Amino acid sequence: MTKLVLATKNEGKVREFCEIMGGLPVKIVSLIEFSDSPEIVEDGRTFEENALKKARALANFTKEIAIADDSGLAVDALDGAPGVLSARYSGEGATDLKNNLKLLDDLKDVPSGRRGAAFKCAIAVVTPNGFEEAVSGDCRGVIGFEMSGREGFGYDPLFIPEGFEMTFAELGKAVKNRISHRFKAIESIKPVLEKILAGQKKDLSF
Repeated sequence: MTKLVLATKNEGKVREFCEIMGGLPVKIVSLIEFSDSPEIVEDGRTFEENALKKARALANFTKEIAIADDSGLAVDALDGAPGVLSARYSGEGATDLKNNLKLLDDLKDVPSGRRGAAFKCAIAVVTPNGFEEAVSGDCRGVIGFEMSGREGFGYDPLFIPEGFEMTFAELGKAVKNRISHRFKAIESIKPVLEKILAGQKKDLSF
């Protein structure tokens, strides 16, 4: 089984990748297994730039196929913020709770009709011999007025996807993994991974 190294230590993200990519003949491992991996500064202007930077660095370091994502929340009323700064939105020492509370505070005067937002995800795959590709996916919805639900991570307790009346954290992973930004991006990257795996079997170079 081919090993894929996922550029994250976020256990929630690892679970989502494993569940959504379950049909592929791959073993997904995370940076938890590479304690000496280099720190990668996510200074790209877009999610795609950050995903590619992380995947390139990890493929070079591990000599394995590397897959990386960068994702976040873009809120219409905040001109796309927090965007690529989603994980660090509340500043130094940011946590999911602090980020959610800051978002609620920033939107405290924004009425329900103007609370549109989108979760966005870019995924990049890079092989040790230089093949690389990036794809993206998004999920539209609105930001609630209070945190609700216990499942998921990040902004899941605030994000209500289109067509639903509950947050991702209330809907749970079974629903989220069918409609999320990450699901859409992973579905788009699957054909790329299948191409890589087929090339390995035929001893092709990418």
